[in-house]
Amino acid sequence: MTFIRAFVAIELDDVIRAALDTAQEQLKRSPVSHIGKWVAPQSIHLTLKFLGDIADSRVQPIGQALERACAGVQPFAISLTDMGCFPNPQRPRVIWVGVGGELEPLMQLQRAVEAEVNPLGFEPERRGFTPHLTLARIRDRARPSERLELGQLLSKVKVDTSVTMTVQELSLMRSELRPSGAVYTRLVAVALGAL
Repeated sequence: MTFIRAFVAIELDDVIRAALDTAQEQLKRSPVSHIGKWVAPQSIHLTLKFLGDIADSRVQPIGQALERACAGVQPFAISLTDMGCFPNPQRPRVIWVGVGGELEPLMQLQRAVEAEVNPLGFEPERRGFTPHLTLARIRDRARPSERLELGQLLSKVKVDTSVTMTVQELSLMRSELRPSGAVYTRLVAVALGAL
């Protein structure tokens, strides 16, 4: 039996990725940018549900669950908001750009995904869903002063909030962790509003 590290996500279009790249490049000019493990713009996606390691035999039933989740949600628009981080700017661990636009259908879709994969043995997230696009993860060895310096820069970065994209499908993705970074492959794509 083969196992796959999998997650459910919305893949981004080139316009959104270009805006994220521009925002990321502003931060990379910082003298402390070396503390970040930067996500390549073509790899950035909006994760709705992390599934972990699954047997490859589960791809089809998960795909069917996603079809049910997508059936009642019509395509909708998302945009970018400002930059932020988890847990806070004093000691950032993850740097992200927020997601705006038509948030109600996005939240509805995320709840539907949770509800449909739960019977397959995937526990609902305990934390509330905060839609965000990860730009970087801060390396564990980063000094507190470096974290603080990078965290303080976030409010100065200009994000192009005028760009939007229409979400028309949901993807089941495979994540392969490699020394050069994670490589993502789409396993299943499901159109929204199939009913």
